[in-house]
Amino acid sequence: MLQYGGGFVGLIVLILDLIVMFEIFNSTRPIGNWTFAKASAIHGCPKLGWALLIFFFPIIGLVIYFLFSDRHEYNGSQYQALP
Repeated sequence: MLQYGGGFVGLIVLILDLIVMFEIFNSTRPIGNWTFAKASAIHGCPKLGWALLIFFFPIIGLVIYFLFSDRHEYNGSQYQALP
């Protein structure tokens, strides 16, 4: 019999993923048009790139997003980034 043991940790990861997706889609980042003009390519990552990273790699994507996304730069005064 097939069993899935996602449990409490899986629920927490799902909730964090949904919060991050909401933050990404409400930010002022461009939707597409990936630019490599900055020193680090990940800083120029558009909404679609961050969303795909979070979707395909939920836990590692969250860590990369929180460390390298420049959330304060792309979230206007109407929305405060999560701490």
